[in-house]
Amino acid sequence: MHTVSETALLTLRSRVIETGKKNPVLEDPVGKECLDRLADLIPPDTQKRIMERKLSPVLTRHLALRARKYDQLSLEFLSTHPDGLIVNLGCGFDTRFWRLGIEESQYLELDLPEVIQLKKKILGEKITFRTMEGSVLEKEWIHSVKSVQTSKVLFLAEGLFMYFTPDQSIKTLKNIAGSFQNSRLVVEVVHEKYTRGIRKKMVEQKMRRKAGSTAGDYFLFGISKANELETFHPDFRIHGEWSFFEDKDLKPGFLKLFKYVKSVSKTQYTVIADIV
Repeated sequence: MHTVSETALLTLRSRVIETGKKNPVLEDPVGKECLDRLADLIPPDTQKRIMERKLSPVLTRHLALRARKYDQLSLEFLSTHPDGLIVNLGCGFDTRFWRLGIEESQYLELDLPEVIQLKKKILGEKITFRTMEGSVLEKEWIHSVKSVQTSKVLFLAEGLFMYFTPDQSIKTLKNIAGSFQNSRLVVEVVHEKYTRGIRKKMVEQKMRRKAGSTAGDYFLFGISKANELETFHPDFRIHGEWSFFEDKDLKPGFLKLFKYVKSVSKTQYTVIADIV
């Protein structure tokens, strides 16, 4: 597995760890099933670095809270648009569909062929919703989604665009905004200062130390502030922002104080943008 796949595995394992705790912030039984079935397919090196490593409780709580927030945003969107469609970009080993408890027609996943095929192999007949095999960077998937519907689409990009180059990310975001109306994008971003220099190295070292992953090596795209998205395409309108430092279930509790420190809370956060 390359490092981005390791990041997806790390995210899955974190959700499962949090699910197993007393009074969990997230219930993800299908996630546990997925992780259990993946165990025999993971290379020994990845098994040692990712699966056997003791993960930071702050990291696992962060990833579980992020998943819960994206779940909430998905349900809020569908409550406003009952005929809406959720498109999960770069879905990895996400199990959001089952957590949401929605209809198959309301959900679609996109990822590379090897990821989608592995997920189908692991979960089999559980996958009843639509899937698409391909790169987020290609326009083919946009044409495929447009053949289903061109409005009332919620695009989820959780831990995705920071791994692409600025040119790739901006081009793809432009394509999304230019192809759909009355829709919404929920996208996780990093501050651009963490994609270069000493701060980039700090992220890399932190990921290696706490998670055994080198995902920090691949932080390539970032923005300086949320409304920068509006400069990519005139149809983007910032609807809101979310940082896990704002979450009431964040632990240790003192971390909530950092929501007032933008240099910390806006290191890696989520931007919610409407597409008008």
